[in-house]
Amino acid sequence: MPRAGTVLAVAFVAFLAVATVAPSLVWTQDPNRIAAADAFESPSLAHWFGTDESGRDVYSRVIAGTASSLLIGVSATLIGLALGLVLGVLASFGGRVLDFGVGRVIEVLFAFPGLLLALLVIVVAGPGPVTATIAVGLSTAPGYARIIRGQLVGIRSSHYVEAARVLGHSPGRILARHLLPNALVPLFVLATLGVGQAIVWAAALSYLGLGAQPPAAEWGAMLAAGRTYLPTAPWLTVFPGLMIVGTTIATTMLGRALTRRGREGR
Repeated sequence: MPRAGTVLAVAFVAFLAVATVAPSLVWTQDPNRIAAADAFESPSLAHWFGTDESGRDVYSRVIAGTASSLLIGVSATLIGLALGLVLGVLASFGGRVLDFGVGRVIEVLFAFPGLLLALLVIVVAGPGPVTATIAVGLSTAPGYARIIRGQLVGIRSSHYVEAARVLGHSPGRILARHLLPNALVPLFVLATLGVGQAIVWAAALSYLGLGAQPPAAEWGAMLAAGRTYLPTAPWLTVFPGLMIVGTTIATTMLGRALTRRGREGR
């Protein structure tokens, strides 16, 4: 029987999926409707998360920002996985020289904290949501590359790979049919954990003014816009922050549940 925490995580992720695909089904009013007379209203039945400085409904804006926040997190994770896959394959199948070179590149990238590496990329390429997504993806790539390399090296010496070599299968066919499928399954589980991390980093960049810019309905941008009014209207930052924390916890719990299920199935 699934644990209660896992059930709640699945339910929350399902809610996020609905908010992403059809936000009008779950928001209470137009997130961009400006009503100056309703500015800075505290949470109530009329406005569940209160209103901002322009009288816009914060709950509806949080829901509207789900799609952009999740898109950044998922896209950054996919970029990190793709680059990590390339580096991992080159390191494990490119010979000793290439393995040594890729290993040194990964070590250099690991020398920088992930968020600092993302900041360096933005300094070079310029701020913006697309740049922030790419920067976060690049900063997560070294971790994925090291994991993929370790998986491929371990699988490469397995009996079924040796049997495929004896049967005369080409290295490309062995990689496509035997190595990558077995290496990517655990990596997919790890990616569910990485999505939450990518969302946090992207929100941090937006909070610093290097990602999505206010008045965009993106969780990090909403945090940045609400920090000025934190003493008088804390709900402007509390609720977007809770969505970031909730999404991170839900995706992490979901990833751990998949990991436990994989171990139990062995």
